[in-house]
Amino acid sequence: MSRLTIAIPSKGRLKEQTEDWLVSLGHPLRQIGGERGYTAEIEGLDAEVRLLSAREIAQGLIEGSLHFGVTGEDLLNDLAPDGADDFRVVKRLGFGGADVVVAVPQAWFDVDSMADLEAAGAAFRKAHGRRLRVATKYLRLTRRFFAQKSVGEYRLVESAGATEAAPSTGTADVIVDITTTGATLKANGLKVLRDGVILESEAAFTQSARAEFGPVAKAAADALVGAFARSDHNF
Repeated sequence: MSRLTIAIPSKGRLKEQTEDWLVSLGHPLRQIGGERGYTAEIEGLDAEVRLLSAREIAQGLIEGSLHFGVTGEDLLNDLAPDGADDFRVVKRLGFGGADVVVAVPQAWFDVDSMADLEAAGAAFRKAHGRRLRVATKYLRLTRRFFAQKSVGEYRLVESAGATEAAPSTGTADVIVDITTTGATLKANGLKVLRDGVILESEAAFTQSARAEFGPVAKAAADALVGAFARSDHNF
């Protein structure tokens, strides 16, 4: 890559908030091809700007096909094979906040912690001949966290739809999902375990650990560093 390559979310509230943040830096965004376009220009910055999904941005940063991008920390940490070594969070942006949590049915009165979940898993396997099913879109994050908490009596079920509905529909027993207020979990008869917050996530301006910075890309990156400094942001 010769030019600096930056990706921002292609739609929704996260896109709007990212655009507002760029304006605050003195670098407003102009979308090429109107609202249906998937490329853009950032005023005052020599960069190729791509409009992608948050997941595509996280993957591009991890693979090194993007220099910088705005995406959620939840996706970065889940998609990165080596965790935080695969990317560098330059700035947490203060929007797009949500927690990745472990939630169980509210009817499980004796399960309030990850240690309780491991004990329940052992009892469940003895009684039913199978492990507890944990539905999630966050496979790596879940494996790492459960290992850290010494929980092994489970198996993952990859969620393709509304994860919070999995226990009530019988497709899983436990879930790992993202939540902002907890209202949706409560509405589905679920509760977050006391020590079950895996990650407090928000949108982050992130640098790839693998992308190569040539002279042109580095000059543009330095200009962006200056914008951070002028706006009292720490790069």
